[in-house]
Amino acid sequence: MKARAGTSDEDAAGVWDDGLIARRVTEGLTAEQAPLEPRAPGPQTVTPLAYDGPLRSRLDALRELVGLSRTRLDNRTLAEAGRVLDEASARRRLSGQHTVVAIAGATGSGKSQLFNALAGVPISETGVRRPTTAAPIACSWSDGAVGLIERLGIPPRLRRRPLQNPDSEQQLRGLILVDLPDHDSAAVQHREQVDRILKLVDAVIWVVDPEKYADAMLHERYLRPMAGHAEVMFIVLNQIDRLPGEATDLVLDDLRRLLDEDGIALGEYGEPGATVLALSALTGDGVGDLRESLGQFVAERGAAARRIAADVDAAADGLRPVYANRRRPGLSEEAREEFAARLADAVGATAAGEAAERAWLRNANRACGTPWLRLWRWYHDRREPPTGRLPLRAQPDEEATARQRVEHAVRTVADRASAGLPAPWAQAVREAAVRGAHGLPEALDELAARAGLPPGRPPRPGWWPVAVLAQACMTLLQIVGGLWLAGQIVGVMAPNLGVPVLLMLCGIVGGPLIEWGCRMAARGPARRYGQEAERRLREAAGACGRARVLDPLAAELLRYREVREQYARVTGVGVGASR
Repeated sequence: MKARAGTSDEDAAGVWDDGLIARRVTEGLTAEQAPLEPRAPGPQTVTPLAYDGPLRSRLDALRELVGLSRTRLDNRTLAEAGRVLDEASARRRLSGQHTVVAIAGATGSGKSQLFNALAGVPISETGVRRPTTAAPIACSWSDGAVGLIERLGIPPRLRRRPLQNPDSEQQLRGLILVDLPDHDSAAVQHREQVDRILKLVDAVIWVVDPEKYADAMLHERYLRPMAGHAEVMFIVLNQIDRLPGEATDLVLDDLRRLLDEDGIALGEYGEPGATVLALSALTGDGVGDLRESLGQFVAERGAAARRIAADVDAAADGLRPVYANRRRPGLSEEAREEFAARLADAVGATAAGEAAERAWLRNANRACGTPWLRLWRWYHDRREPPTGRLPLRAQPDEEATARQRVEHAVRTVADRASAGLPAPWAQAVREAAVRGAHGLPEALDELAARAGLPPGRPPRPGWWPVAVLAQACMTLLQIVGGLWLAGQIVGVMAPNLGVPVLLMLCGIVGGPLIEWGCRMAARGPARRYGQEAERRLREAAGACGRARVLDPLAAELLRYREVREQYARVTGVGVGASR
């Protein structure tokens, strides 16, 4: 039966009305034996909880990790980490001289009976009705615990003080004991109360009985998920008075086996872990051992920090899939060069270089060729655009092919950059690449027009004027020889065929020879000119791709490396270096 918050005479006198069943067990109990916690306590000096350096560093790293991840991970993924930070901050502001310990157990395990035995007075409802504990009840062994109890949401009418016993008070000074509802209660609100308060207390005493110690609900819903909190857990096998002979040892061994399967470390042989005890709250057998262990545990004043550290461990373990990766993040130099090469191929850097080489050779032939050949080329050039360059992507299908090459290059480099990353960060890397690829083909086309061949004719080397002069001399010899022969034909000059024919022959043969020599000499400079044009276009394409795609990818990878470093600090790796 639930406690009533009425205003009866007994309430006014300070006696808690526990209901019919509770009155049967507490018959004859005076107000002095089970006093209520003062409803409005006066000002008390409370020493806040202080975290040590490594734990502070881990909490700071977790806070930084959550901040860096807000735009990359959804709120549900970061919810537990945010809750741990909030609870750590709230617990730090409250008393560091008190330890909040919850007693949890299934229906009929005798946890309320154990609560009363530790308090030295029956103040929690017990009986045969199931479930018996409908709301959490808190019992404090010293003053200054109001803030911690209020954090649990326990109203003043459910706050108690233990029996006035100097030895007990000294042994358990600083303890706040909370009796929880049954975790297997049929009432949903009872189970919700248990789940809520278990996240707020500093330690837990799990009470099991010989019949339900292997209950799957207890192990799968509570013990296994809380395996990392072993150092702030007590596992108590109650009701050993019901076990005959050596059955207690057998049940304890089987319980330890189950706890080992749950991953719960046992604090045996001086090692840190959960404390496993056997007792009978009804007869009092073993309760003293629990009180002694609990007293030492509370006197250490370290349960709250260990609980927060275990919560940080659990939060870090839950975040492992979104931060742990199989390789070091980053883009290799080979991947960067391959991306730049793909973009250069997309803009036709090789074709542009070849066009530049042909343009240089064509201009060399024009400058050093015979006049008759130059006249023929002039006539031919009038029928075609005199640009001296091959048009890049003049056809729609060529433009589509170039766009496909750019998209393929972006996808390839994004896949390489995101390989091995956790799914959210791999997705962020790919999205950054897609954003950078918008407008990239158009930017490359504009860049190709600017960084391709320079306007006007290619530069002329120093030997061109000599070749032009020599070609002019050969032409002059042909003209002189022709005029000489014409003068002989019309009778103006004396007949002499040898000299004019020789002059004309020298001009006719010498002109093509000079042109052929100039063409051979022009191959090297033309090749270098084409290679320079190709290099310039490749560098420009690489710079455009780097600015639009590689730099955003590098920024995402850098952010991931930062969160990885923070995550390593959260897990405890590198904490010493950060102190």
